[in-house]
Amino acid sequence: MTGLSKIITELAHYRKVAKTLRGAALRPQGGFDDGRLVEIEDFGANPGNLRMFAHAPEQLGPRPALVVVLHGCTQSAQAYDHGSGWSTLADAHGFALLYPEQKNANNANTCFSWFDPAHTGRDKGEAASIRNMIEGMVVDLHIDRDRVFVTGLSAGGAMANVMLATYPEVFAAGAVIAGLPYGSARNVHEAFRSMFSGVSRSGAEWGALVRAASPHVGPWPKVSIWHGDADSTVVPSNAQEIVKQWTDVHALPIHATSLETHGDHHMRQWADLVGELRIEEHLIAGMNHGTPLTSEAGVEGVGVPGPFMLDVGISSTLEIARFFGLIAAPAADDEAAPQMRAPTASPPEIHSVVSSVEKTIAEALRKAGLLR
Repeated sequence: MTGLSKIITELAHYRKVAKTLRGAALRPQGGFDDGRLVEIEDFGANPGNLRMFAHAPEQLGPRPALVVVLHGCTQSAQAYDHGSGWSTLADAHGFALLYPEQKNANNANTCFSWFDPAHTGRDKGEAASIRNMIEGMVVDLHIDRDRVFVTGLSAGGAMANVMLATYPEVFAAGAVIAGLPYGSARNVHEAFRSMFSGVSRSGAEWGALVRAASPHVGPWPKVSIWHGDADSTVVPSNAQEIVKQWTDVHALPIHATSLETHGDHHMRQWADLVGELRIEEHLIAGMNHGTPLTSEAGVEGVGVPGPFMLDVGISSTLEIARFFGLIAAPAADDEAAPQMRAPTASPPEIHSVVSSVEKTIAEALRKAGLLR
């Protein structure tokens, strides 16, 4: 009974926190509609009971790509597109967008069911519905099957990870923003624990969950991971667990092949033996729970700040599109590259999950007066 009492106490705490978070959310987002997305009602089997929205520019590029975008809790497809700026970028660069949307009938807070085995298995529930939506767009718009991508925020980020794990053959790459590792929870209690406390496993354990999710044996999708180090909704340790999961799947060492810091933006990257970038992690100092964006005039991929859409001086939409290969990367000496703004909370002394080797190098540089 002691264990049961502890679970009940934890659930009460998690529900109290969740209620506070719901109060801070932008409720009107659910009804937002700027006409950028079109609803498609007939897309095939829909075991997850989701809605489908899409956007395609008037001129699709050659070998058109498709980006699947998954909104966070309390958000709608329209609101997330408005905030993130994905359709603006799609119009400029000729790729299509798919926005699955959760229904209030399924979840009162419109969260995707990233933790429920009935929706996170291959050909099950919401995962199957999203897969059927993708197939419909691939056929109707003649999408290049080698250029299908997925991204999402929070519950949508966790669901993006579900799609990468259960249908790895479908996606060339994915981006997880403030999300969680695949298999980190199997019920509501475990979901709250993973969000607010984090779950630590070895890379081999995390990787085994992905390999068991489908009959796929590789090659595996590339993965971009984004998180704020002040995230109080999905603790930042989840980013490191996702890194562990996908470095193991890609058979890469846990130590990054490169580490860069630009202001409050810390980036680690992992390349394979032939130098191909496979995984990257972006940790933003002082940023709470949400999608990083910039409202700076003239910056492509501009978004609109709001709850869970955070103006921190860098457009994750733009950078993710570059990671997907949809947009050319800027020149190395490009002075116009976006810079991070002052943090909104006290940053850590150093990236909390940087390896001991990288810490040693940093300390040596400080002693030599080469790093402050």
